[in-house]
Amino acid sequence: MTIDAAAANNAANKAANPSPAELLATFQREGVRDVACLFPDVTGYPRGKLMPAASFAKGQELRMAQAIPMQCVTGEYSYDPIFPDEDPDVRLVPDMATVRRMPWASSPRYLAIHDCIELSGEHCAFAPRSVLKAVLARYAERGLTPVVAPEIEFYLTAPCTDPAQPLVAPVGRGGRAEVGQSAFSLNMLDELGPFWDAFHAAIDTLGIRGDTWIHEVGCSQYEINLMHGDALALADQAFLFKYAAKEVALQHGLNAVFMAKPIAGEAGSSMHLHQSVVNAAGENIFSNANGTASPAFLHYIGGLQTYGPDLMLLYAPHVNSYRRYVSGSQAPINLEWGHDNRTAGLRVPTSAPVARRVENRIAGSDANPYLVLAASLAAGLAGMDEAIIPADPITGDGYAQAHTLPRTFAEAHAQLARSPSAPRLLGKGFVQAYLAVKGLEHDSFLREISAWERRFLGPLV
Repeated sequence: MTIDAAAANNAANKAANPSPAELLATFQREGVRDVACLFPDVTGYPRGKLMPAASFAKGQELRMAQAIPMQCVTGEYSYDPIFPDEDPDVRLVPDMATVRRMPWASSPRYLAIHDCIELSGEHCAFAPRSVLKAVLARYAERGLTPVVAPEIEFYLTAPCTDPAQPLVAPVGRGGRAEVGQSAFSLNMLDELGPFWDAFHAAIDTLGIRGDTWIHEVGCSQYEINLMHGDALALADQAFLFKYAAKEVALQHGLNAVFMAKPIAGEAGSSMHLHQSVVNAAGENIFSNANGTASPAFLHYIGGLQTYGPDLMLLYAPHVNSYRRYVSGSQAPINLEWGHDNRTAGLRVPTSAPVARRVENRIAGSDANPYLVLAASLAAGLAGMDEAIIPADPITGDGYAQAHTLPRTFAEAHAQLARSPSAPRLLGKGFVQAYLAVKGLEHDSFLREISAWERRFLGPLV
């Protein structure tokens, strides 16, 4: 992997970074009424406010309660002492390079991704974009830049108005729902053609640089590979990709589902992360001048292996996430590494030296892209700083190795809570807040009575 795509992204962003007068003229010309001032919360869900377009162009200050970035999936808030009782404000500051037309809006509207900034001036420790920026700053201090490429899997399903019922594949152009497994089928990829046409147009408008698209193993399961580039830009693209998929799907009578294991008996959905690191000259530090793997490459893998288990709750943030890790499913059960080996948690694709990279296959598509990138990049950097030697690469079946990752949400939560390294890697305040939010979500889950309990325990106990 090289930095070429990231440099192209940055150049394009600068060219698309208009002055207030230019932005106001654009809004007036296009009849834009308002701008969605949004940011990713701890789940990766878009939250924010609508602001009049003219006010946005003039730079009017916008504030939000500090607790909002840490809102639970249930809508609840934690009362952990890490959160101030006063519930103070943070400022929402737009990243002007992210200003884009919102393609699914019924009337002309733009959006912009914002940073959450404390009134004292520092980035809010609870905001996922802040966590990733802090990790990237540590790379910059060393004259290094990560280059990443996420692969995102998701399902398109029929509408489901009753959450007690299972999700099912939608009816396609042939008049029936897909059955069986159709991995890499072009016919099945085209089965929902109107959605794909609209979705392609939407991501083009949003500046999301898609590479290849495939039909995955599951019924109506798909994958997109994003073009490699700057880590923050790719996190923004992944965030907007999920937002756009859900909105465009609804316009076509579909649901876009990014749960890690949405349908029993079907394949899980992952978010694989390809990662390399370049120096100030744009050279991939994972390769020596003679083309062989560098010590930095091995140390990076060593960091992923050493710190990955403690950070599992970032890669697999929900109870459902742990249903994906099944032996033989191409969802990993450990952090072994191997060359072009999809049974290992860490895969090194066959490539030219300039493109040498490691693919972290642990994260599910339900994970927050900012947080999984922060976790993986922080672990890799720590490995390089500490010169951690990885285990030997494996050959053959990675599922024959021990299942060394936490098997359940509760195990992962406990491991993060007792980790001495996670606060150093991701920030003490963030880790405490994240644990509090995830604990509250788990308490809500435990209050739910499942269909399994009614089915088997009701008649027998």
